[in-house]
Amino acid sequence: MIADIAREVAGERAEVVSLMGAGVDPHLYKPTRSDIATLMSADIVFYNGLLLEGKMTDSLVRAASAGRRVWAVSEGIEESFLLEPEAFAGHFDPHVWMDPIAWAKAVEVVRARLVEADPEGRSGYESRATAYLERLNELHAYAQRVLGSVPERQRVLVTAHDAFNYFGRRYGFEVVGIQGISTESEAGVADIEALVSLLVERKIGAVFVESTVSERNIRALIAGAAARGQTVAVGGELFSDAMGTPGSYEGTYIGMIDHNATVVARALGGVAPERGLSGRLGASGD
Repeated sequence: MIADIAREVAGERAEVVSLMGAGVDPHLYKPTRSDIATLMSADIVFYNGLLLEGKMTDSLVRAASAGRRVWAVSEGIEESFLLEPEAFAGHFDPHVWMDPIAWAKAVEVVRARLVEADPEGRSGYESRATAYLERLNELHAYAQRVLGSVPERQRVLVTAHDAFNYFGRRYGFEVVGIQGISTESEAGVADIEALVSLLVERKIGAVFVESTVSERNIRALIAGAAARGQTVAVGGELFSDAMGTPGSYEGTYIGMIDHNATVVARALGGVAPERGLSGRLGASGD
């Protein structure tokens, strides 16, 4: 997601390298020697922050100590906006990109830091950032419309791990993750049973798998609900900690959120076009 912002704002004025590819879980990612060499040779390094890249902290500190420009894109988001789940007392939920309005602040950080590092490119950075921010506003308006069409009783988003809290708060959904905000945590039998009861009591017909998380717990949830007479389907695969396939529309931040909003709305009884905001969902290589 961060590399996508950098490409949009930098345009052809910079070479953008993403250390984490499609389907990679940032909670668990460990930098290779090649990654460290890339960090140490970069003119500027952007990362999410809020402890998302926990296993990369030492490498980021080393790069900063060596004089690299190292910036957390979440620095532009006010602390009062951040969520602090009970299970992670003392730590904020790092999945801020799930709210397009919050992620716009990250765009502003990238724009400002690029201008600071390369003042001669100011005009281009600012014009491209402005255009991209307008597209984020369109994305938000679309998500608000289609997710707002979901019946209130069905506005429960059950996913493999707790990555959708900001998404849920922005669009009025109760969010339940089987695992915590980090994929390193594990769900117990009691967690599964409690969620099964929720599905049955609320008559929730769909739950969602994630592209970077095992489906095992979701499948256990579906089986548990079936044993109690409630049919629950997989509403679709959502993108949480990584975007879709590189080169596809879903492989961009806008495509990722468009996909998530469209899939959730359609699976939970709302109204949304099958191909999403601009008719590009599912078109490989678009």
